[in-house]
Amino acid sequence: MSLTDTVLAVNDDLPIRTSGPVHSGKVRSVYWLTEEDSKRLIAEKGYQVPNDTPLAIMVISDRISAFDCIWRGEGNVRGVPGKGAALNAISNHWFKLFKEQGLADSHILDIPHPFVWIVQKAKPVMIEAICRQYITGSMWRAYEKGERNFCGIELPENLAKDSKLPTLLQTPSTKGILENIPGVPAVDDVNITRSNIVENFEAFNFKSIDDIALYEKLLKEGFDVISTALANIDQVFVDTKFEFGYVKDVNGADKLIYMDEVGTPDSSRIWDGEQYRAGKVVENSKEGFRQLLLNHFPDPDILLNKDRMTERLALANDNELPIDVLMAVSKTYIDIAEKVTGQKIVLSDNPKAEIIAILKEQYQLIED
Repeated sequence: MSLTDTVLAVNDDLPIRTSGPVHSGKVRSVYWLTEEDSKRLIAEKGYQVPNDTPLAIMVISDRISAFDCIWRGEGNVRGVPGKGAALNAISNHWFKLFKEQGLADSHILDIPHPFVWIVQKAKPVMIEAICRQYITGSMWRAYEKGERNFCGIELPENLAKDSKLPTLLQTPSTKGILENIPGVPAVDDVNITRSNIVENFEAFNFKSIDDIALYEKLLKEGFDVISTALANIDQVFVDTKFEFGYVKDVNGADKLIYMDEVGTPDSSRIWDGEQYRAGKVVENSKEGFRQLLLNHFPDPDILLNKDRMTERLALANDNELPIDVLMAVSKTYIDIAEKVTGQKIVLSDNPKAEIIAILKEQYQLIED
């Protein structure tokens, strides 16, 4: 067994019967099922959704994205062993906890394999719902330059880097490019204020103005659930990004849900509690990989400056990272997943073959 066999790098070429082209993102690929297969699975599996709900198979990969680029290792190892399974396991754990504690549902209906979700179609709210408990990252960089207004929130003077904020802050940004919203540039991932959302709630795909308060409530409650659980294993939940969307409940009514992933090392900063109390930041998230890249290359401005995107893409394309770098990232992801879930992350010898076998035998979704 080679390392490349255990890594699922390409996840958009599975022979799943679909109703259209596969959508492949940085990490996940989405296969929209045919109307016939969606209806059949809803009936056979008893999914609690209207029987005409479109379903999709969502397959995670082991690819690692940072600074809007996909990175690979020596020997053409095009991902991080265990990363996909770790991310899904963590998200599954938090989604389950949210549901148990009465917060909201997610888009996930079934988990056939550690790399696979069966999801119902959701209409996304076009907001990256970011929550911050500590000042670090982009907020600290803005603060250090003298900015005191961040997403419409006035920050106090004399905050120190990596210190706990006086209160939990919600600092949203746009999800995708949104046109014709006054005061909001038509670029992806730009900071916005609560007023921007309230004044243009329909442009952000909210069904009603009241749902803004609901999303904020679910964001805070979700953050608090994860933060408390992480504190119990001596980990600090620093900041995170949630995503929300609408689905139809079994009676056909709209309901706001959590979607994408939650509380993972890809979407959050997580610090080791013991080290933080000793005055040192030790990342148990992708932030450690980002810092490693900044230290690895002689000109970090290429990674930080959006105007140098062409150079950045060439940097990722032309450089294979040392295998020990990928294995260190693998250890970070697997260790935090096992701490969070209390379960061992078992690496598959050949995840693609396993996925195909399960979707064929148990779901009859593989093209012959």
